[in-house]
Parts: sequence; structure tokens; C-alpha cells
Amino acid sequence: MKICAVIPAAGRGTRLGADGPKILTPLTAKHTIWSILHGKLAPLVDHIHLVLSPDGAAAFPPLPANISTSIQPAPTGMGDAIFRGHDVWSKYDAVLVVWGDQVFVSSDTLKRALAALTSADRQAVLPVTRMAVPYVEYIFDGLKLTKVLQTREGDATTPNGYSDVGTFLLSTAGLKAAWDDYLAQAPRGAATSEINFLPFLPFLSGQGWRITPLEVADATEARGINTKDDLNFFQSLYKNAP
Repeated sequence: MKICAVIPAAGRGTRLGADGPKILTPLTAKHTIWSILHGKLAPLVDHIHLVLSPDGAAAFPPLPANISTSIQPAPTGMGDAIFRGHDVWSKYDAVLVVWGDQVFVSSDTLKRALAALTSADRQAVLPVTRMAVPYVEYIFDGLKLTKVLQTREGDATTPNGYSDVGTFLLSTAGLKAAWDDYLAQAPRGAATSEINFLPFLPFLSGQGWRITPLEVADATEARGINTKDDLNFFQSLYKNAP
């Protein structure tokens, strides 16, 4: 199957002390968040699509032909960002979404997710890991994904519950139509007032999509770069990278 990776990366690095696109934040003298993500994704997918802010697009270095960009004019949520790239990723069998700060998702997890996608029709692969205190928790009832709990919306999660690693693989056939149906009835978040992307996954499950969980052993893969502590952690981790 042909795969397009999509990286929603319209955020700024303000909370990290940077003055520019978060995805261009340096982790070492040679590597940025973007260069590390690109190094992991490029060997595995057919195309990479970046969703950037207007300022971010202006700051980005020239890109090769197999990498494209679109603009998210305002930070109105990850779902909006992903579907900004619809004209590009809809030409492929599946879209591999990786958050733009999810630098530690492993190549092994990405390969396993791609191998677990057995159909280009109504299937999603969801890598999950057990977290002591999940920021986001996925609730399954047998083969059905029934609910996503989000602490940022005031939900209480379960210790050692399943969280994601910022990576989602979805077949593209019918995905935009399902998103439009979801938008027509989706409630806004209790705290953020946003229409969140994550509850779209149990919506898909309720519409007959097969959601395939993929367990990841290393919970560090779930850690994004959201704070200065996160940035310091990964800069220390990658300081000896070649």
C-alpha cells in the first residue's frame, strides 16, 4: 500500500524558549525535531506532508520533491490540521499521522504499525502504551474503541491505562466523509472548547471501522516535547547522536 505521512506542525516553540516553528527546535548541534522525524519516516513512506503555520512555512528550509506542505492559518486543532492536507494524502492508500513533537516514536513502532494495516478500507492502527498517569486514555470494549479520556478536558484517567504515542495510521478511503459526519455532531471540549481529533477514533469504531491497537513496550515513546523539561530530556538523550 502507498502511505503518506502527515505531520501537523503549526505550533510555535514559545513554551520551549524558542522564537520560531516548534518543529525546527534544535535537539543537538546537527539535529532538529524535524530532521529526526524525517530520518525515521522517509525510509518507510512514499510521501511526507507537513502542515505549518504561515510563519512556520516562511521559516522552513527548501524541501525535496517528495515532501509537501499546506498552511493552517490559525491553530484550531489537530483534526483541522490533518484535513488541511486532504488533497495530498487522499491520493494514497493510508495516512500515517505523527504529531510534530513526537520525536521519540521508534522506527520499530512505525514499521509494526504499517505491517498491522491489512486493509485500505475502514481500518485504523493505534499504537498504545501503558502509562502510570495517562494524559490521554483509550477505553476498549472487546474489539471496539468506545471512549477517549483527555485530562486537558477535565477527564480522570486510570492509572496504568492505555495512552497513545502520538502516531495514528488510517486508511484514506471514506475518511474525509467520516470526518464531515463527525463534525456535524461532535461536542466541543469541556475545557478547551475545541473539536478534538482523538474522539474521532471511537466515532470511527462506532461506524464500523476496525481499530487495531498495537502495544508499545517503551512508554517514553508517548512523551512529546511540550515543556522545557521535555526539551532538556530529549536534548540530553540525543546529545551523542551521530
